[in-house]
Amino acid sequence: MKVFHGVTEARELAGCSLALGNFDGVHLGHQALFAEARRQGTPTAALTFQPHPGKVLQPELAPKLISLLPRKLELFEDCGLDAAVVQPFTREYARHSPADFEASLLDVLGARHIVVGYDFTYGAARAGTADTLREAAAARGAQVHVVPPVTVDGVVASSSKVREYILEGRVSAAQRLLGRPFDLDGTVVTGHGRGRGIGFPTANVDTQNELRPAAGVYAIRVRFLGASGSPPDATTWLPGVANIGVKPTFGVNEVTIEAHLLDFSGDLYGRELRVQFLDRLRAERRFGSVAELVGQIKRDVEAARAVIARASG
Repeated sequence: MKVFHGVTEARELAGCSLALGNFDGVHLGHQALFAEARRQGTPTAALTFQPHPGKVLQPELAPKLISLLPRKLELFEDCGLDAAVVQPFTREYARHSPADFEASLLDVLGARHIVVGYDFTYGAARAGTADTLREAAAARGAQVHVVPPVTVDGVVASSSKVREYILEGRVSAAQRLLGRPFDLDGTVVTGHGRGRGIGFPTANVDTQNELRPAAGVYAIRVRFLGASGSPPDATTWLPGVANIGVKPTFGVNEVTIEAHLLDFSGDLYGRELRVQFLDRLRAERRFGSVAELVGQIKRDVEAARAVIARASG
C-alpha cells in the first residue's frame, strides 16, 4: 500500500475511489466505507488526517486515540486499500472553506468516487455536508457514495463507543464493534521482578498507545514484532494474562501493563510485541497476603485459558 503525505503528493491517484474520515480504530463502520470504495472497480484509497483534528482544535478535549498512525495504516492495508493519503491537519487547514476542500479532492487529487459516512462534515465550521459534496462532485462528473451507520446488537459502530468500552474495560464489547480484538504495541522493559518472585514472571510492556483498558486482569494473546533471531516468530500468537493497574498488594502506585505468557519461558527484554485484549477477567484488588494473590493468579490463568480457547476455536 502506498502512503502519500498530503493531497498534493497524491495526484497519481486520479480516478480512484476515495474514502474520507479520521478512521480512528478502523472499526466496522470504517470498514464498510472501504468495502463501498472497493465496489466501484477503481483503485481504492483512504484520506485521513494527522494529527486528529480534535488535538489541534480542542486539545484539552481531544480523545485518546484507539490506534496510532502506524497501526492505522497497517489496518488500512489489511482492509485491501491500495493507498492512503495522510493529510497534515493544522489550524490553517481547518480554516479552508468547503469549496477549497472539494477542489482539493476533485481537482487536485482527481477522485472519481468519494465515499463518506452518513454524518460526514467538512470545511470551516463544518459547513460542508454529504449533500454539498455530492453537488460539487456531480458538477465534475464524479460521484459521492454515503454509507449508512453500521450497528452491532443495536449499537452503532463508532470510535467514541469503542473508546468508551475500552476505558470501561469492556474489551469484548469493543471487539464486536472493531471486528477484531483491541490491541496495543509496546516494548518489554525491565520491571521489579515481583512476578518472577512468586512464580509468574511477567513482561512489563511500555507502550506509546494513548488508550489503555481500565485497570484489571485480562485474557490476552501476544505476538512479537520486528526481526529477531530468537523464537517465537512474528506469526505466532501466544496466550497470556495481563494485569493493568498499580499492584495494590505490593503498595505500588505507578500504572503498568504486565503480561504473563502461558507455557513460555525466555528472555523478553527489549522485544517489541502486540498485545490483544480478549476479555476482562476481574477488577484489580488488594489481597491480604502474597499467598492469597498467588491462588487468585492460578484461577486467573485457568479462566484465561478458557477464554483463549474459545477465541481460537
